[in-house]
Amino acid sequence: MSDLNRGIMKFDGADKPIIIGISAVVILGSIIALIIWALKFAYVVV
Repeated sequence: MSDLNRGIMKFDGADKPIIIGISAVVILGSIIALIIWALKFAYVVV
């Protein structure tokens, strides 16, 4: 069992590269969306 199959990722296949890639895209996309939303809310940008 790899270290990625522990903690909150307690399911078989949690250490597959495709799952890690999808998780990274979702997390980074959410962060970028929040930053853009905050900039639009705080300043009048596009």
